[in-house]
Amino acid sequence: MKSLLLKDLYNISHNAKSMLFILAMIALIIVPTSGAPTYTISCSILCAMMIMTTFTFDEASGWTAYALILPVTRRVVVRAKYAALAVFCTAGSLFGLAVSALVSLCAVGRMTELNSPLVLLAMLPVGWAVAFAMGSMAIPLAYKYGAEHARVLLFAAFMAPAMLVIAVIGVMAVLEVSLSGAAVTALVCASPLAALAWGYVMYRAACRVFEKKEV
Repeated sequence: MKSLLLKDLYNISHNAKSMLFILAMIALIIVPTSGAPTYTISCSILCAMMIMTTFTFDEASGWTAYALILPVTRRVVVRAKYAALAVFCTAGSLFGLAVSALVSLCAVGRMTELNSPLVLLAMLPVGWAVAFAMGSMAIPLAYKYGAEHARVLLFAAFMAPAMLVIAVIGVMAVLEVSLSGAAVTALVCASPLAALAWGYVMYRAACRVFEKKEV
């Protein structure tokens, strides 16, 4: 699986410079206006979406058909995709944290509470969890419909959890339900575990789809 993971990382490295430039430019817009939490999560999600680019590379080169004649199972191929997704999410979260901290220091006197070090650190696991959960949904779609056709459904896959969270927050606001500091801390710490559990469910779904697919 290590070689499959390195293959995806090598392929995506060609787009790394352009992605870093885009993320840096977005930071200058989002962090001073909407705050570091928004940017950190956005950065994580954008990096997670690079998993679809790896599918595009695979389809263009006919890699999947070649991989199946190698001494690897289809489950290992799928597992490597989720490992690559985890790497992308981690890189995006760390980059978002670093850039958010830098821009927050430069934006003296603006949203100091929202961009505080504690909030920045709290957004690291939350951003990773959101990106991994959303990216996990994209992989079965890519195996089912192909990278290009799945891009249409990718928007729904990424937006559905976001809309659910917004709806829950809205209901809590209407009912005037507030969370204690301990509850917020527990949710932040549990978010990566919840994302991994959801990722396992999506991994099983992706394996079933890929095992039935003719390449």
